[in-house]
Amino acid sequence: MIVRRIESRLVELLDTNPTVALLGPRQVGKTTLALTVAETRPSIYLDLESEADRAKLAEPELFLSAHQDKLVILDEVHRAPNLFQALRGLIDRGRRAGARFSRFLLLGSASMELLRQSGESLAGRIAYLEMQPIDGLEVPAPDTDRLWVRGGFPDSYLASSDRISMRWRQDFIRTYLERDIPALGPRIPAETLRRFWTMLAHQQSGLLNAAQLAGSLGVTGKTIASYLDLLVDLLLVRRLEPWHANTTKRLVKSPRIYVRDSGLVHALLGIGSENDVLGHPVAGPSWEGFVIETLIAAAPEGTQPNFYRTAAGAEIDLLLVLPGGATWAVEIKRSLAPKAERGFHTACEDVDPERRLVIYPGKDAYPLGHGIEAMPLSLVGKALLGLAPA
Repeated sequence: MIVRRIESRLVELLDTNPTVALLGPRQVGKTTLALTVAETRPSIYLDLESEADRAKLAEPELFLSAHQDKLVILDEVHRAPNLFQALRGLIDRGRRAGARFSRFLLLGSASMELLRQSGESLAGRIAYLEMQPIDGLEVPAPDTDRLWVRGGFPDSYLASSDRISMRWRQDFIRTYLERDIPALGPRIPAETLRRFWTMLAHQQSGLLNAAQLAGSLGVTGKTIASYLDLLVDLLLVRRLEPWHANTTKRLVKSPRIYVRDSGLVHALLGIGSENDVLGHPVAGPSWEGFVIETLIAAAPEGTQPNFYRTAAGAEIDLLLVLPGGATWAVEIKRSLAPKAERGFHTACEDVDPERRLVIYPGKDAYPLGHGIEAMPLSLVGKALLGLAPA
């Protein structure tokens, strides 16, 4: 059984905020986590994809007032966009009555809708928590490669074979394209969006070149921006921004783009087994994205992730600016004999980070010289977890 680190954080937020929004892609485990927490306190669960449950909220204040002594879990809350104003009134009345704990736990797989609505009505009354797929610190070290190949969605990772895992991911992609995204409003042809998503997988970790993508799809740059915004808002793609500071260096200004789940990268490209992945050009960029997602998930709240790249070729794959201002520079290698590239040395001279790390898929930590350490992902992740306040 996989024990998710996020559970304790969710409990902490529920105990200190009137409302909590738990955000994450579909099938990532939000409902399972919410129902696990519900077992520890009086709760009621409503699935707003169910017509019967939506009917219960025809008069939301009347229904919810009858359950003011419970934690009300509202799943797929973007399905009831008119609900937020009622929640605001109920939260404020509870505050005036001295309520200390959460009354509402909102689950959403579409952050763009949820954040927009809650921003209009629940500002100052809601805390947000993002639930990512299983990351590299949540499985035993020997299972890391299987997690990387299959991705972190529980049903894909835990499938009884690579074939079944691949079929699950292909069905997941198809369901998003044909049902979930149209239900959220955007009218984008499923095949067009699939081609775009697949292009991003082919260019995993690359700099965004909107003009090139637009030319390939026969659309405008503005349309490409809207497609990318959609996948970012659905928490399926990460747009990693470049780090900027007062410097005389000519820095790259385009973001780097990652399909966030490595298993979806492989499914979009049709590569299902570890041998197939290792023999594909995407292996290095896919591993890089996997490591980046794991480290961002492990980093203390308030950490700013970026990359650093100059026009002359100096580069840091991941630059973590920690709360308080300390920086960790990370180079990522899919090699058992990693070496820090010249561009990484030069970039570290520019940035002068507190730690200089090369992450590789081995087991041992050892110095590479010039203050650079080669370390496995698990050790770096645990070091970041150790920085979180107790």
